[in-house]
Amino acid sequence: MARRGAGGRVRVIGGRLRGRQIEFGDAPGLRPTGDRIRETLFNWLAPRIAGSRCLDLFAGSGALGFEAASRGAGQVVMLDRAPGTCRQLRVNAARLGLADVRIEQADALPWLDRPAAESFHIAFIDPPFDAALQAVACRLLEGRGWLERDARIYLEYPAGDPPALPANWEILKQKHTGRVGYLLAGRGD
Repeated sequence: MARRGAGGRVRVIGGRLRGRQIEFGDAPGLRPTGDRIRETLFNWLAPRIAGSRCLDLFAGSGALGFEAASRGAGQVVMLDRAPGTCRQLRVNAARLGLADVRIEQADALPWLDRPAAESFHIAFIDPPFDAALQAVACRLLEGRGWLERDARIYLEYPAGDPPALPANWEILKQKHTGRVGYLLAGRGD
């Protein structure tokens, strides 16, 4: 894995693009999700990923969204507010031949704070930790109708400090590795 906060590369670890490299630039707060965590996450999601609609709210390196696409997601929407990051995500998507990946330059919270134009089966929430955006993103996803009834939501957060989740979400899986905590929540009625 590349040094945190520095430009570099991560590899896709599973699916049809396994072993392919994703390049990313230097950006404040950028922490590509490590191989071990991604492997665990996608093992958790294995029964649901094929054909799913996925939303990667703070795409950064694109590691989560590209991994989902590699493993058979039907559609992946990636958001990032940095123009340079979005340019690099588009370059990677084109190089990997991913026509079913849509990259939007947008600040995730205002983007979510509008009535949903579509709904998603899986959402990835992994913002820069110092921004503390996880709880707000969860509330907007739930409150604005962005999620399918039985959606799965993945969150990364500073270890020992899990965000508050909406009342109808249930933590299905939860782990930590070093300074990173992560969980998979399920949306109920």
